[in-house]
Amino acid sequence: MRIVFTGGGTGGHFYPIIAVAESVRKIADEKKVLNAKLYYYSDSPYDKEALFENGIEFVSIPAGKRRLYGGLQNFFDLFKTGIGFLQALGSLFKLYPDVVFGKGGYASYPTLLAARVLGIPVVIHDSDSVPGRVNLWAGKFAKHIAVSYAEAGEKFPQNKVALTGQPIRKDLLVRKAEGAFEYLKLNPTIPSILVLGGSLGAEAINSAIIGALPTLLEKYQVIHQTGVRNFTEVKNEADFVLAERPDLKERYRPFAFLNPLSLKMSAGTASLVITRAGSMLFEIAAWGVPAIVIPIPEEISRDQRSNAFAYARHGCGVVIEQANLSTPIIASEIHRILDDDTRRKNMEHAAQAFATHDAADKIATLLVDMALSHEK
Repeated sequence: MRIVFTGGGTGGHFYPIIAVAESVRKIADEKKVLNAKLYYYSDSPYDKEALFENGIEFVSIPAGKRRLYGGLQNFFDLFKTGIGFLQALGSLFKLYPDVVFGKGGYASYPTLLAARVLGIPVVIHDSDSVPGRVNLWAGKFAKHIAVSYAEAGEKFPQNKVALTGQPIRKDLLVRKAEGAFEYLKLNPTIPSILVLGGSLGAEAINSAIIGALPTLLEKYQVIHQTGVRNFTEVKNEADFVLAERPDLKERYRPFAFLNPLSLKMSAGTASLVITRAGSMLFEIAAWGVPAIVIPIPEEISRDQRSNAFAYARHGCGVVIEQANLSTPIIASEIHRILDDDTRRKNMEHAAQAFATHDAADKIATLLVDMALSHEK
């Protein structure tokens, strides 16, 4: 059995692939499938450790981006995509996998195109309420289409689409409360706020949070994933802002990046999460924690604003658009949620109702069944 996964460019594409791969391994073991081989075709391994832990072989396939703001780089990236297609065509022809699973994004296009040319069955999944361009194209020839949002399903052929929800890594389906405050050296009697700007961070969110620290830390604790490239600057700014309040510094925990264990522990302490509007929303929903969602502006990301408002319509959180984001506004919204027990509990219940825990298993079962059927 040979299954190729393709996608990438962001953790929102990569980690759902890891979640599905985990389930594929589990199902293959249960069915006693011998020699199950998994491959990841993309322009970058993104997280080598996650690939290694799940026995996934990385195959480098160049891919060019198509930027919304245009520019000369788009022209040169056409050639990169063409080279990627030829490499994917040769690699898939030699390997001839039983099925290709596409997660969307620019990095999946060369491999999906090669699979179409070779007649290899394709399954795709889209995480956003507005499907991406690559997935909309691939939906025309994919055998099966899975979506996280019902709104997205309306954009695909109805006879091929299924609402599965978002594949989430098993490690992150449940937050870890036991020992979490001790692990993070926080006070269990004080509510905690978890700030997630993505693995690369979000400067607008970082700036608003740093400005609000003197006010927030009077009542709450803050766990702040700053992004690797922003960590030093954010920490220095926080030290400056809190210079006259050393008693509050112990309530602030900045991290460049939260690995799965640290993320589970942080979630275990959190009464509220501040986040972008990518795939992380589904993990937050699985934790049952209210959220303030700050989507990336539409001129940069065409899907996050729609994701944010779709999530808010389910009652799981509130949206602050980045154009309106400021220190007073975010501080006010935090107080409005955390000071109102009824509102907060309603959000918790809505998040739990929105969450899906079996998406990875559903997709993995389909992939394994298709692969075994193809082998026969």
